[in-house]
Amino acid sequence: MATFFSENFGVDPAVLEKHGAFNISLVTDLPLFIDPFLLFNSKKQQYQELHERIIRYLVFLKGKATSGTINAALLKAWYCFPEVKQTWLGFSVDGNAGTGLGPDFAHALHQNLHKLFPTFGKEQITRGSHLEKLCLIREGVGRDNISDFTTNLIKGFLCEFTQKFALNCLNENQRRAISVPGTTFNYETEVWASERYTLPWINGDYVLLTPKDLLTRDDNWINRDDLIDGFEEIPSAIPDDELRAQVSNYFERVLARRKDQEPSKKERGEAAVKTIFEFPDLIDYYIRYKEEHGDEAASLSSKKVSFAEWMFIQQLTNLQSTLNKETAFYKTGIGTYKEAHTRLAYLKDVIENKGGYRAFWSGAGPIAREQDLQIMYRLVWIGTPSDVSTEVNDGRGPADFKISRGAKDKTIVELKLAKNTQLRRNLQRQAETYQKASDAKRAIKGILFFNAQERVRVTKILKELELTNSPDIVLIDARKDNKPSGSKA
Repeated sequence: MATFFSENFGVDPAVLEKHGAFNISLVTDLPLFIDPFLLFNSKKQQYQELHERIIRYLVFLKGKATSGTINAALLKAWYCFPEVKQTWLGFSVDGNAGTGLGPDFAHALHQNLHKLFPTFGKEQITRGSHLEKLCLIREGVGRDNISDFTTNLIKGFLCEFTQKFALNCLNENQRRAISVPGTTFNYETEVWASERYTLPWINGDYVLLTPKDLLTRDDNWINRDDLIDGFEEIPSAIPDDELRAQVSNYFERVLARRKDQEPSKKERGEAAVKTIFEFPDLIDYYIRYKEEHGDEAASLSSKKVSFAEWMFIQQLTNLQSTLNKETAFYKTGIGTYKEAHTRLAYLKDVIENKGGYRAFWSGAGPIAREQDLQIMYRLVWIGTPSDVSTEVNDGRGPADFKISRGAKDKTIVELKLAKNTQLRRNLQRQAETYQKASDAKRAIKGILFFNAQERVRVTKILKELELTNSPDIVLIDARKDNKPSGSKA
């Protein structure tokens, strides 16, 4: 039943708390990320120095970008870092093997340093330079990319942070001295070097702990969606009257092509991007605003991390304990179909009746991520004799989960959001397709909805497909307007 670091190493969670570390899962990544702004805005001198180290490296890359063409080998060596999977943070649902930073990220960062932000490292409008600035224009460069890049650039610090804990709190047989690659950059040889650390060791690999005060759950404090969605507020922060008028005029001219009706959110976003390309200083004014409100970043991230601890650790630990006590029959002949249904029923109960729905909300709006639901479902499978495979591909596309006990007992589980535009097609064919491809006997579909309208939509689809009374379709109510108060949840 060991899921979390504290359980696997026999450490009181309070000891981890005192060290300032997050109690990671050693079964699957948890959806938390390092936000570099929390380094920049910290009152801790060590964190500020880490941020300066990140900027120094980016300035080095900028110098290389402006001095000439970088060949593919150097681009890979300087930009394409692997995911530091030993932190057990990110989006991987099964284990901790993420994709890392590939050539798309490398080219985007290189291009932005070379062309879009030639003054990077010498900003006049903002208090400092920020890695996130380089990722505000291009779509597809999200918090996981920024977190992976940041993690690689401060990996030496994370090793030292973890080593201190390992030497003080773990037994000798729980730790190992190993050489960790890519922990320091030598600016004379321009090569990433390895260093030796004594770190927690389990299942053939080392583990890295991360300070809680560097983590966030959703977007970074400085992020593209925030820039684009709030773009029309930025001009008011520009002290230069002439520039402010030019920006507003250009933005309105771009939108003026649609005089027949109100521009959509997408069209306003596209106009905002065009305006930013025309007036790149707008990014610095946006960042300066975020700097001025930086204290809110630490407070907000702390609340999100505390909630992640409550949801993914406290609640799921309680759930696992209940499963272990009440479902011992799993080990005495029950099949994967009934087991999959029972564990999904427990998760449904946590979300609907024990406050778990909060994991899917941020402020007034829902966090519509199927990955979070999949992570929660994966974590309730601790202590099972079944094999639980995620994103398994048997030739007809990946299924969310395949539960199996040998070749003859297999069950497919698909977890979807009610807002999924492909829901009807999924309900008609998807799970059955995976079922046939993997020789699974049954397929179960869980559907999460956030409001009454989504429930009506799902109910209508089920009625039209004559699936209303299907026992293999499980609706999960993640609304927050019909739940008991926090003191009762």
